[in-house]
Amino acid sequence: MLKIIGKATSINVRKVLWTCAELGLPFEREEWQDAHAVLNPNRMVPVLVDDGFVLWESNTICRYLCNRHGGEALLPANPQARAMVEQWMDWQATELNTAWRYAFMALVRANPAHQDPALVAASIAGWNRHVALLDARLGASGAFVAGDRFTLADIVLGLSVNRWLMTPLNRPDLPHVAAWLDRLAARPAFHTWCRNGIA
Repeated sequence: MLKIIGKATSINVRKVLWTCAELGLPFEREEWQDAHAVLNPNRMVPVLVDDGFVLWESNTICRYLCNRHGGEALLPANPQARAMVEQWMDWQATELNTAWRYAFMALVRANPAHQDPALVAASIAGWNRHVALLDARLGASGAFVAGDRFTLADIVLGLSVNRWLMTPLNRPDLPHVAAWLDRLAARPAFHTWCRNGIA
C-alpha cells in the first residue's frame, strides 16, 4: 500500500491526498518524524513510499501516481494536452507560490520574520495579479485550467486558490475563478481535501 508521509493540513500533502482520492487509491498516512529525514534531505513533506520506492516534491508525486495507476484522465497521454497540464502545475509551483509566500506567512502564520508592511502589500498585489491571470485563463477555457476536462492542474491550483480565499486580504472580484470553484465543488474529494476549512 502507498505510504504518504506528512500532516494532512499541509497544502502540498493535500495535493497528493486529493490525487489519490480521484484515482481511487488506498494509502496510509504517517506524520513526519525526524527519522524520516533519511527519506527526504530537504526535511519537507510530502514524501511518498511505494513498495520501497521513495519520492518527494508534491507535483512530481501527483504525476507519478497518474503514470503508475492509469490516471490519463488527470494527466493526458497526448503530448500537447499533457504539456498544458504540466505548464499550469509548474506555474503554480514557481510563479504563484512565490507571489503569495510573504503575505501568507505574515497574515496567516504571523511569522515575525515576515512583518514588513511594504513587502506584505507587494506580496498581496502579486498574489492578486497572479490569480487574475488564472481568471483570464479560465475565461478563455470556459471550464477547467488546462481545457475542457478536470486535470491535475485543477487539483494543485484549486488548493492555491482556496488558500487565497481563506487569507484575510482584499481581493478583486474574479467571476471565472468563482465559476470554476463551483465546478470543482461537484467533486467529493474537493470538499475532503481542499474546501475543508484549512488554508
